[in-house]
Amino acid sequence: MDEEQAIQRLKRGDVGGLEILVHHYQVKAVRTAYLITRDAELAEDVVQEAFLKIYRAIRTFDATRPFEPWFLRSVVHAAVKAAQKTVWETPQGAEWEDLLDADESVEAQVESAEFQRQVWNAMQSLSPRQRVVVVQRYFLDMSEREMAAKLETAPGTVKWLLNAARTRLRALLRKEVEE
Repeated sequence: MDEEQAIQRLKRGDVGGLEILVHHYQVKAVRTAYLITRDAELAEDVVQEAFLKIYRAIRTFDATRPFEPWFLRSVVHAAVKAAQKTVWETPQGAEWEDLLDADESVEAQVESAEFQRQVWNAMQSLSPRQRVVVVQRYFLDMSEREMAAKLETAPGTVKWLLNAARTRLRALLRKEVEE
């Protein structure tokens, strides 16, 4: 069953449509929420709540538009709210291991884990708004215009936030490499 059929089923009140959408988008949504919240359990809660909101509000969804951007924007919005309410801890090694691809060589996994740790540490220093624009731009492939509309702000503000976030990340990653 494809996405369009799942949405139509859901609009008719058939929960089976939601099951299909969860199957298609849960991993990407949790990953997106996790990048913003920095907490695996909180990210899963955010995504679960987002799916419940979809179930309740699917009748307002315009089926002529793509579902994924609409859904992931709601995940980002909920993750930002959750991130602003929580104190963060850095993930431990075991959590990173789950994110690594098992097909990679041990050497590639170690290098990847080290790079992820460096990026993770750098992302910790960004404000929630800066993390949001980084996630929206580089993980959700949103345009600056889409980001501005979603954040309800001027495109210039989005550009400024992105520039500030990239500048800060570069400086932090350079410092990490030098140490």
